[in-house]
Amino acid sequence: MTDAPRATSKTNPGRFFEDYTVGEVIRHGVPRTVGSGERALYHALYPARHALHSSDLFAQACGLGAAPLDDLLAFHVIFGKTVPDVSLNARANLGYAEGLWRRPARPGDTLRSESEVIGLKQNSNGKTGVVWVRTRGLDQNDAVVIEYVRWVMVKKRDEESPAPETVVPALKGALAPSDLAVPPELTFADYDFSLAGEPHRLGDYLVGEIIDHVDGVTLEEAEHMMATRLWQNTSKTHFDGTMREDGKRLIYGGHVISMARALSFNGLANAQMIVGLNGGAHANPAFSGDTVRAWSEVLDTAETDRPGVGAIRLRLVATKDGSVGDLKGDDGKYLPGVLLDLDYWALMPV
Repeated sequence: MTDAPRATSKTNPGRFFEDYTVGEVIRHGVPRTVGSGERALYHALYPARHALHSSDLFAQACGLGAAPLDDLLAFHVIFGKTVPDVSLNARANLGYAEGLWRRPARPGDTLRSESEVIGLKQNSNGKTGVVWVRTRGLDQNDAVVIEYVRWVMVKKRDEESPAPETVVPALKGALAPSDLAVPPELTFADYDFSLAGEPHRLGDYLVGEIIDHVDGVTLEEAEHMMATRLWQNTSKTHFDGTMREDGKRLIYGGHVISMARALSFNGLANAQMIVGLNGGAHANPAFSGDTVRAWSEVLDTAETDRPGVGAIRLRLVATKDGSVGDLKGDDGKYLPGVLLDLDYWALMPV
């Protein structure tokens, strides 16, 4: 009688806090060729209507040759590649900074990701630590499409293992307009405001102005899981109901970002391209059945080095209680109805 074969593990359990070293570069699998099918699915999942990403003819009139893929679509693909190596064992995705869209992603591009570990800090409880990574998304020519910093709270494998040397990276509080990469061929000289959907140009917006985007979308279980699979995001909390005591599957934060951005069309239809991410926080968890609404605050406006192309800095807030203008309580913590607080730059006709 022969012995039964011994079980071996070739699966990826994900990295724990002890597995990271400042300065190491992680090349993530698996490259993804994106096409018009991803655009169609993105527009099916979100009420996305910005003209530059919807119409080849509109994009051609703006000098781009053809409509690029939605900026957040490219972000999700790049982000999804990093999950098995960065956040598979994360307790929380804590924040973003220094996000730059270097060039538009186009149908037919093959995107891949790599991340450099730039910071580590063990938490006082000794059970978790914070990992900072700078992720770059590259195309088939090794040109950078997107880069950004994010930091996550990751579980320790062994709570008794010694803490690494603390390294907290110095990050910009916000990108300057001069940091933004404006596509060199982009022009708004023949911009058609009627086809874009609204008449408002950069000069119509005032710093401090708050725009209620009015519309709402109730999150569906099947849609958020389809979206997260589309981005090949393997985080267990989005699919496996046993990962939480309440049995709920957590909505991927990027799903909320895209939903809020799409809702912001009503009032910001001419904020055509996202080019910078200053910071962001997923303030509270979102679940199926929550109804997402959004409002934006104008933080700044600026000219760029492209004639007729301006930049607008916006705070995009998603809520599940419909409140407008309120973010935090007297204790400085986000109100329970706030889902997302995102600070970004977008390009708009002057």
